Amino acid sequence: MTKTPTVTSSLVISGFHALSEPLRIQIIELLQQRELCVCDLCQLLEVSQSKLSFHLKTLKEANLVFARQEGRWIYYRLNLAQFAVLQDYLTDYCQLPSILPALPCQDTDKIDHT
Repeated sequence: MTKTPTVTSSLVISGFHALSEPLRIQIIELLQQRELCVCDLCQLLEVSQSKLSFHLKTLKEANLVFARQEGRWIYYRLNLAQFAVLQDYLTDYCQLPSILPALPCQDTDKIDHT
């Protein structure tokens, strides 16, 4: 029995999109240890606040980080539950049996190659 493809949830899509940028990976790695404020992230990453804000917004929209405001400072921390969603998605692929080779194509002269 063949498993039919499912629609990938927007959380999975946005999560992997957010993780496709090297600076956002660096942000995630820094947040593995502790919650950090924007000023600390700017200093550690040696980037401007405007550049950092763009990337933090993407991570927030992907539900990978939470932000909280304390006074005039905004602190960021990882949303571990969202990382579990991405891990579960990838785990499905790790548990696949071997992938079967393609079946021979039929009527190849009828395929439009334009």
